[in-house]
This record gives sequence, structure tokens and C-alpha cells, in this order.
Amino acid sequence: MDLGIRGKRALVCAGSKGLGRGCAEALAAAGVDLILNARGADALEATAAAIRTAHGVSVTTVAADITSDEGRAQVLAAAGTVDILVTNAGGPPPGVWSDWGRADFIKALDANMLTPIALMTALLPGMIDAGWGRVINITSQSVKAPIAQLGLSNAARTGLTGYVAGTARQVAPHGVTINNLLPGIHDTDRATALDAGVMKAEGITADEARSRRAATIPARRYGTAAEFGAACAFLCSVHAGFIVGQNILLDGGATNATI
Repeated sequence: MDLGIRGKRALVCAGSKGLGRGCAEALAAAGVDLILNARGADALEATAAAIRTAHGVSVTTVAADITSDEGRAQVLAAAGTVDILVTNAGGPPPGVWSDWGRADFIKALDANMLTPIALMTALLPGMIDAGWGRVINITSQSVKAPIAQLGLSNAARTGLTGYVAGTARQVAPHGVTINNLLPGIHDTDRATALDAGVMKAEGITADEARSRRAATIPARRYGTAAEFGAACAFLCSVHAGFIVGQNILLDGGATNATI
């Protein structure tokens, strides 16, 4: 399927690895030029080089912490006007309710709620002026059904979800859509870190931790960055203009809900 977005420009945050890279690869395959951001310069440059070689698109790299004011300003200056925004940031550490104080919540809110909002505030006006735009926020399945040990993520990402619900309806008349992708467990560094916590707590191997988690997923496996990226690219396409303010699960059926 031709997604109809060849020649568009996309800013993809945390795009050097994992789900962000999956989104960047899929957009590049559709002919989209990229502004690619991540904190680690080496991984970022390696990813950019691979995408240029594979897809022949322009890739501008900005190694910066998108959750900081300085880093965000640097990324936005390099990006200029874009047609597509994919927000993404690593989730807060797991724990229990008694572990977290105000500083922990502020850090989680800055990374997983306020940073995406700041990026949308900066870039939506240009999309509205152009009469076309796409925003995809990578959030979490925890906004549909809370994950007890991910309380910081539950709180921050649900706050972003509420913001998007209203904002998406305000910008839709201008040809701009905002939607959220809600990943479950995918085969990324985040999954490895979560499995490592289970290994340590229960004294089991990495393979055992992974097998146990996979057994809780109806699909009986972890998702891949490539299939996540394909879903992102479709939501960014000309075919998805009637999908507005939605929260789309990619979790292999792990969230046990009717709607």
C-alpha cells in the first residue's frame, strides 16, 4: 500500500533504538525524510546511516535529551516545520507505591507527559497552517489497564492521554490528527530491563523470565519493533485521516478488555 507520505518530514524522538527506531524505519520506507533524536550519539549515528543506506531518505540527527528544555530547543531548531511528529521517551523505573516521592513523579511527568505536550505545542501550529499533520504519541498499555509496578508510568502517560483526547478534537478540523499507540511488551531494551528485574527478584534465568512473561500474552510472544513501526506509519498515512484521538493497543491481546 502506498501511504501517500513520500517527501513529508518527520521528527521521531528516541529514534535510535527500539520502538522509536521501528517507527523511523517504517516512515523512511514510505519515503519520509527524518529528523532523528536520541541521547546517545553513537547509536543515533549508526541508525541514521543504516536508514539512509536502506531507504535513500534524508536523515538529520540531533543527539540531545528531549526531556530537557535545552535538548528540546536544540531538536526543535533542527527540525523546523515538520509534517509528522512521533513522541517517545523511556518509561520510569518500576517499583511499588511506597518507593515514590514528589521528585519521582515530577521526573516522570516531565518525560512522559510534559515533553510530548511541549513538542505538540511547538509543532502543531505549523501543521495547522499547512492544513495537514500527524502526531503519534508512544504511550503504554498501562493507560488502558494499570500495571501495578509501573505506577509512575501509569500516572504520567494517562495524563498525556487526557490531554490528547481534548486537543485531538480541536486540531482535527485543520487536517491534523493526533493518536496514541499503546505498546505492550516488545522485544526492546525496556523489556530486557523489566525481565532483569524479575530475574533478580525470583532468582531465575533471562530465558525463564522471558518465557513466563510471554506465556501471559495471548499471542505467546513479544512484539517486534518492525510491526509496531508499521502501525505507526499507517496512522501517519493519508489513509488514516478519519482516525482521531484514539488509543490503539499493540499488546498481543495482553490487555483483557472488551473495548
